[in-house]
Parts: sequence; C-alpha cells; structure tokens
Amino acid sequence: MEFMSRTYALEREATERYAQFAAQLEANGDGEWALLLRQLAEIEDRHAKRILITMGWTSLPAPAPARAGAREARWFDELPRAVRPQQALELALRREVLAQKFFAGIASGGAPQRVRKEAAHMATEEQSHARLIVDWLARVPRPASGGARRRIGL
Repeated sequence: MEFMSRTYALEREATERYAQFAAQLEANGDGEWALLLRQLAEIEDRHAKRILITMGWTSLPAPAPARAGAREARWFDELPRAVRPQQALELALRREVLAQKFFAGIASGGAPQRVRKEAAHMATEEQSHARLIVDWLARVPRPASGGARRRIGL
C-alpha cells in the first residue's frame, strides 16, 4: 500500500510537471516540442489512473511519505523561466532515469513479491520513457552558443 501510494504520487507529480514544461514551451513558441511533453504528461496520467484501478482505490490515497521517492520528484525546480526544448527534455530524461533506478531498486529489494513485480513493471516503463526522450533529444537543434549537450546514462 505504501509503495503504491508513493508511486501514485510520483506519477501525478510527473503528469503535472510535464504539463508545465509543455505550457512553457508553448509560451516560447516551441509548439512541436510542447506536444511531445504533453504526450509524456498523458502517459504519466495513464500510469496514475492504472494504479487507482489496480489498487481498487475509489478516492485518492493519503500523501506518500516524503522520505523515499522525493529525489525523483524534485527535478522541476531546476527549470529556468525561458526554457528551451533541450533543457526541458534533459530534465525530463533525468527524472525518468531517476525514477527507473528507484523502481529497479524496489524490484530487486526485499519487498513482497507483488510489490517487486509492480516495481519491475514500472522500472521497465520508465526506461522506455527515457529511451523515447533520448530519441527526441537527437532531433533538438543544438543551442546557437555551441554548448554541448550533457550525456545522461541509462
């Protein structure tokens, strides 16, 4: 129950943050990239809804404890006001990689079998999101300043 509550909170946070990324990109005239971030928001929203159905929750669970999973949800604070597509995607990638590692750690730990199975599924989902973002990053033009894009390991 605690794991699923925490996972639900992470998915809701990602949904909201990706929607905020998209709104900022739209405001900056980067509509194509905003659509991609909206797609991520929709994916995360579907994950959150799946958790509600899986758990049979008719109302939202109590907020998850802040101790575990908090690192995965803090990434949005790094986003500048005038965000470029590359920045939004790099931060999204960082979040997905951290979430994948979080879920993989739960899956390989001493949690009950049901929790490990769900965590393994979530780790796979987050890894697929990271690969999708890597593909999108390959399409983003490099900044005019010539700054190199940092590599984030999967």
